[in-house]
Amino acid sequence: MTRPRPVDCWLTDMDGVLVHEETAIPGAAEFLSALVEHRRRFLVLTNNSIFTPRDLRARLLASGIDVPEESIWTSALATAQFLDDQRPGGSAFVVGESGLTTALYEVGYTMTERDPDYVVLGETRTYSFEAITKAIRLIEGGARFIATNPDVSGPSKLGTLPATGSVAALISAATGRQPYYIGKPNPLMMRSALNRIDAHSESTVMVGDRMDTDVISGLEAGLRTILVLTGSTRPHQVEQFPYQATRVVDSVADIVPLVGELRPLDGPS
Repeated sequence: MTRPRPVDCWLTDMDGVLVHEETAIPGAAEFLSALVEHRRRFLVLTNNSIFTPRDLRARLLASGIDVPEESIWTSALATAQFLDDQRPGGSAFVVGESGLTTALYEVGYTMTERDPDYVVLGETRTYSFEAITKAIRLIEGGARFIATNPDVSGPSKLGTLPATGSVAALISAATGRQPYYIGKPNPLMMRSALNRIDAHSESTVMVGDRMDTDVISGLEAGLRTILVLTGSTRPHQVEQFPYQATRVVDSVADIVPLVGELRPLDGPS
């Protein structure tokens, strides 16, 4: 029997794969321990732009999961990197939280309401009608429209929350301008993550809980994909998509043995 192609690097979504809100999913800590034990390069990815990597590390630690700050890659960081590549030292009007503003400051961007190069829309739990109105007027005045991710809703303990995609739709309806989305399912998010850890698509696997973001973006970036059934995509929905994951498993616990089984035979154990 032919041995599957070895896996050097792993990318994994966070919510729905490693945690539900503030609770670790069984097997998540063991999966990350296996990556460290076998010295596999990895990144934890999230479309959520609210938090900085330091914030997310603290949140994961409270759940019993230890992930270094440098192993966390957010849509806010990917957005900042994209803008720095496109227009270094530019300016932006930001609708979002510290995860996004910090990422932009760190690449040298200036936050301003006066003739910004970009309006950048991210996640926030307190969308301001005043800020949204300002964003609409700045876009009408010529600012380019960027959004961290297209997710239209997100979970909370009280139920569904409107997310970036919903507010972007409101702004688009008012301006007639569509944003450029940076986060999943844009494969740009995957390629920026691969570059971050010097990984190659043919030897990297993406683990996610959503067919319409994690799996499709991994597929389009040339990665093998594993869908876990502990998050958004339910078992009965898998066959409805015109594309499929490389593997479908019940949870991240089922992936723990694969880390060792798929490691390169001539690489570190």
